[in-house]
Amino acid sequence: MTNVEYKSDAIRLQRSELSVPGSSQKFFEKAYNSNADYILLDLEDSISPNDKLTARKNVITALNEINWKKKNKTISVRINGLGTSYIEEDILNIIGQAGDKIDTILIPKVESKNDIYIIDNLITNAEKENKLINKIGIECLIETVLAMINIKEIATSSNRLESLHFGPGDYAASIRARTTIIGGLNPDYPGDQWHYALSKLVLTCRAYGLRAIDGAFDDYHDSNSYTATAKRAAAMGLEGKWAIHPSQIDLANEVFSPTEVEVERAIKILDEIDKIALLGKGVAQFNGRMIDSASARMAKNIVSIYKLIQRKK
Repeated sequence: MTNVEYKSDAIRLQRSELSVPGSSQKFFEKAYNSNADYILLDLEDSISPNDKLTARKNVITALNEINWKKKNKTISVRINGLGTSYIEEDILNIIGQAGDKIDTILIPKVESKNDIYIIDNLITNAEKENKLINKIGIECLIETVLAMINIKEIATSSNRLESLHFGPGDYAASIRARTTIIGGLNPDYPGDQWHYALSKLVLTCRAYGLRAIDGAFDDYHDSNSYTATAKRAAAMGLEGKWAIHPSQIDLANEVFSPTEVEVERAIKILDEIDKIALLGKGVAQFNGRMIDSASARMAKNIVSIYKLIQRKK
């Protein structure tokens, strides 16, 4: 067994991540009052080229004028991609004018560790220049074939890195998959066509101490299908999902929250294992089933999420 252990510096609740276009100021207050754990202020895909500069200005204003922390929101900004002319100014302006108000920067269309290196350096220099005390985290969207191939090197590229997100729309385009709904399934495929991608993403995240987040489902009128995709992701070990519409927030929160029954059972398992440990035994029983150290680790996962949720209330 290796002695190397990867742990994230930041522990965050990320069941629901509401994506808010930076060009739409009317949505900022709604996002503030929503039940979303995470607020993603977007400067990239949801913004037309003509609105890029206005969106950046709006986001900076929203960061400074809205007290997001009062509602226990984690705040992230999705900057424009490395292949654009906006990226450097996005980072310099956002950190220079509101760097103490953000938790993370989400980088779209990452494809290699070199992409992270460039962004990390820009953030580091901006933090030093503006004498920021808080360390800004990095999150990455895995949304191309090359990114999925290079996912291990991306995951180990920076000590700022906190999470990897699956971007189903651009990923589908990258592999030329036949889809009709972003994040949805093609009925011609016998099963879940995103299983491999999500499985590889969550395995990589768990190996290197990162959070694994599922991406968007764009038909916000279809709550049943959204819930189904969220349940598949949760069953695989991912801990949250994007919401592109407020109606999806509570759906995500419910799916990625342990039930009362699960929490009670987890607490009882941990209590029983503690009792057995005091007696010098390694194996305990609960409800007619054997429980051991693996049972304890699974139970601790449930209890830790429950505690984060309680802290948010």
